[in-house]
Amino acid sequence: MGDHDDLRKFITDLAVVHGRVVLSSGREADWYVDLRRVTLHHAAAPLIGRVMRELTADWEYDAVGGLTLGADPVATAMLHASSGTGRPLDAFVVRKAGKAHGLQRRIEGPDVAGRRVLAVEDTSTTGGSVLTAVEALREAGAEVAGVAVIVDRGAGDAVRAAGLPYRAAYTLADLGLVA
Repeated sequence: MGDHDDLRKFITDLAVVHGRVVLSSGREADWYVDLRRVTLHHAAAPLIGRVMRELTADWEYDAVGGLTLGADPVATAMLHASSGTGRPLDAFVVRKAGKAHGLQRRIEGPDVAGRRVLAVEDTSTTGGSVLTAVEALREAGAEVAGVAVIVDRGAGDAVRAAGLPYRAAYTLADLGLVA
C-alpha cells in the first residue's frame, strides 16, 4: 500500500467515530470525523505531510497554514515533509482574531506578505474556517494559491465560488461514509 491508502486506513480506523453526535449546526448525525485523532498521531502525521504535498504538487506556493486549530498540524506535517526535498515550505498559523498585546499579529510564523501561500484545513463542511483564513491572508498581503483539505465534507462549492482552486485528499465516499 502507498501513503494515500495508508492514510485512508488511519482515517477510517481512528478518526471516523460511529454513533449519534450533535454537529455544530445543531443537526444530528450517525458518525463524526475527528481528524485530530489522525493529524496528531505519530505514524499518521508524516503521511499527511506527504499526501497533502503530493495532492498540491503542481501548485506554486512556499508557505502553508490556515485557521488555528484544525490547520495547524496539517501545515506542520507539510513543513516537515518538505525537508530535504528541494522545495522547502514555511508554515504559519492564522489566529481567529488579532492579538491585543505583543506584536498584535493575526498570522504567526514567517511573514506571508508578498508570498504565494496554500490555505489548508483538516476537514471542511461549509468552507467557513478556511475562507476566514484566506481573508486574513489576503489582508496580510499574501497571494493564496488555493485551498486543500484532508477530508472534504462539502466545502468545495463554497471555496470555488470564492474564486479559489480547491482539492481534497479524500471525499466522504472515499471513506465509505456515503453511498
